[in-house]
Amino acid sequence: MSNKNKASITELLRASKLSITDTRVKILELFMNSNGALEHSSFEKLAGKTFDRVTVYRTLQTFLDKGIIHSIPTTDTSIRYALCKSDCSEHDHHDHHVHFKCEECGNTTCLEDTDVPEIHLPKGYAIHNVDVVVSGVCNHCK
Repeated sequence: MSNKNKASITELLRASKLSITDTRVKILELFMNSNGALEHSSFEKLAGKTFDRVTVYRTLQTFLDKGIIHSIPTTDTSIRYALCKSDCSEHDHHDHHVHFKCEECGNTTCLEDTDVPEIHLPKGYAIHNVDVVVSGVCNHCK
């Protein structure tokens, strides 16, 4: 891990008022080195060692709660996660962007510059969350 990444990870954990543990550092390093979203099983494969599944689950949940990562909906039962932008905070995510899933390589990426379309609901309805996932072929596979 580069010194820049290590400093970024340490700063992110401290800003979120989280202790710096080997598991948290390794998981954040995997996020920073990935080209897209990661699913729970990716952490065991990418880390080169076996993580305790419960520890990974709890770490991801903590990162979700602290606004470090956000979840991405999928068409199957898996959950994918991606790093949040710096303007997300505890319990207040600002991930109002479209996600893209490549049908060729399976990679899911955040399209930061593509906003979720405005949704007009009938009177009496209230929006709590909008998730948009577009599928197709990414620029690397095309």
